[in-house]
Amino acid sequence: MPPALSLPDASPRDRTLGFLGCGRVGRTLAMAYSRAGFRVQLAWSRSADTSARMAGEVPGLRVQAHPQEVVDGVDFVWVTVSDDAIGPLASSLQWRPGQWVVHCSGATEVAALRKAREAGGLTGGFHPLQMFANPQVALQGLAGCVVGIEAEGPLLEALEEMAQAIGCHPIRVPAGDRALYHASAYYVGPFLIALLAEAVALWQRFGASAAEALRALLPLLHGTLSAVGDAGLAGGMGGCVVRGDAGTVQKHLDALGAFDPEAQALYRALALRTVPLGIQRRTLSEERAEVIRRLLLGR
Repeated sequence: MPPALSLPDASPRDRTLGFLGCGRVGRTLAMAYSRAGFRVQLAWSRSADTSARMAGEVPGLRVQAHPQEVVDGVDFVWVTVSDDAIGPLASSLQWRPGQWVVHCSGATEVAALRKAREAGGLTGGFHPLQMFANPQVALQGLAGCVVGIEAEGPLLEALEEMAQAIGCHPIRVPAGDRALYHASAYYVGPFLIALLAEAVALWQRFGASAAEALRALLPLLHGTLSAVGDAGLAGGMGGCVVRGDAGTVQKHLDALGAFDPEAQALYRALALRTVPLGIQRRTLSEERAEVIRRLLLGR
């Protein structure tokens, strides 16, 4: 295969796209950009199974045996391997002037692509705030989600355009803040699922199945999100802490302590975080807030 041309002034739609990594993120973005009319051409993966799946999902995609073949064959390389593999993989390859190279990690700094930059390429980060457990489900959820972008010059403008091309909303993440930005997403992603698992465990304690618990709790979760969307964080907050109902808080602590001391400790930590929101909402006075704080701190 002849090397791709370096196209310093080419628009994103004029460039050929290749993916290093055919996991859930790579497959989702490759499908999204193929369907949006971009030229998704080449891919490589350590796993023959995942690369075969991507080839079946993206018309005309050709799987390469070595990552260098992807780099040599396209103008725009998407590095969608696992976070810890980005730097070593990028450092093992030979890049060209004018080539665009972007990784999709939320926490990894763009400096992991320094070898491509030193070769005269433009480097950046493109991180959709989306769960990628199932690429087909994630593909449907891309529209409307935010993409955290870090880049400079024409690549920054191109990535913002590309985010919008698949229905996403681009935001700029300052250099050095990627890990903090990414950690924030865990509170409404993996940590939210962990909290649901905690709630399901409590339901199972009194005889409900996991499916029954989720059937009951998911509408509450949807209602909570709707309340926050309508009234903001403080305005959407409810519950006994925000009402200053110390008696109910004590009942919760007693029940959780009997069930699992670690569950009680988690409740204490989370409930303390709701106190400032109750004050901001003006349903919790400073006096009642101090009573609640002492109770939650075990004083």
